[in-house]
Amino acid sequence: MNPASFPLPFGVFSVGADRPRVGVAIGDRVLDLAATLGDPVFDHPSLNPFLARGPAAWSAARAALLGALDTGGHTGDLERHLVPIDDVRLHLPIEVADFVDFFSSLEHASNAGRILRPGQAALKPNWRHLPVGYHGRAGTVVVDGTPVRRPWGQYKDGPAGPPHYAPSAKLDIEVELGFVVGAGSEPGTTVTVDEFEQHVFGTVLLLDWSARDIQAWEYEPLGPFLSKSFATTISPWVIPLESLAAAKVVPAPQDPAPLSHLTGTAPFSYDIRLELRLNDHLVSTPGFASMYWTPAQQLAHMTSNGACLRTGDLYGTGTISSWDASGYGSFMELTWNGEVPIDLPDGDRRGFLQDDDVVVVSATAPAPDGGRIALGRVSGRVLPATSGAGLG
Repeated sequence: MNPASFPLPFGVFSVGADRPRVGVAIGDRVLDLAATLGDPVFDHPSLNPFLARGPAAWSAARAALLGALDTGGHTGDLERHLVPIDDVRLHLPIEVADFVDFFSSLEHASNAGRILRPGQAALKPNWRHLPVGYHGRAGTVVVDGTPVRRPWGQYKDGPAGPPHYAPSAKLDIEVELGFVVGAGSEPGTTVTVDEFEQHVFGTVLLLDWSARDIQAWEYEPLGPFLSKSFATTISPWVIPLESLAAAKVVPAPQDPAPLSHLTGTAPFSYDIRLELRLNDHLVSTPGFASMYWTPAQQLAHMTSNGACLRTGDLYGTGTISSWDASGYGSFMELTWNGEVPIDLPDGDRRGFLQDDDVVVVSATAPAPDGGRIALGRVSGRVLPATSGAGLG
């Protein structure tokens, strides 16, 4: 394989009782960057110090790694600093500064509108004019493999009767990408669509855990809150944007044309294909290329009022979905809010997630040599709700 086709994802790992530090995944091994490149910025339990250096430093580190792979292969000095991935523990790769989640798939927004507001317009009037989003909770972003406990919350079982407080009965996930901000911006300034690659270091796979019954009761008029804030799971490896150069595609058409602050000179999206599995069964294959609002437009919108970016900011793209069940990106869509359960090959049926269910999302993207590169995976297992939470 051509070294230029290596995705060279960055993450944080530890071996045994050693202190966590920055590494890069190369096949089934992890390269210790502090030892390899001799730079103390990688001897940290977070990518943030490296990300704060900005795009020139990101490119230089990637070029140094590609040079080492091209000239030395897995021999000599490089070989000494490679650790089998089965021997390491992977950690949350960034200290999350702020977390924002968007709602940017036309297919998902339309499907959700039809499910939740039957007889009404599927899209709200603002949806085609701006990337709708909400400010999430940074402190509950967890790394791949972290179990997620079923949340308690207030909701109604139907339109009649009072709300009650109980464990969510409609636990769901949304298949998303997350984008990691490296270089910040000054308060009171804006970041343009064309400046996306000067601020964003890379992407992760993201599971947006969602309690649909709690969400239905709380989301009007201000949107999701407790139905989302209990957990968000990201993959342990951050794929640099430079690794996705061959995956760039012309974005989906937008009608009406966006306002000038959401318009770039050379707009692009990414041809990223994802797979959603439940308990080892493939249930959906969403594609990112059809997303209505691009990651660059989402970043520009986040700062369009002068709000600043910080190193470690994370923003989710919103559910990646399609017009048919083969690419639905949530169980709310796959089962039409639980009304049409899906049948699994092992004989089980699912409306929403049950305790001990395991969800896994993986992804691939085009490589420069014409093949495809793996972008890793993100997973989570559902734990039962605590007994009598918050009931004294």
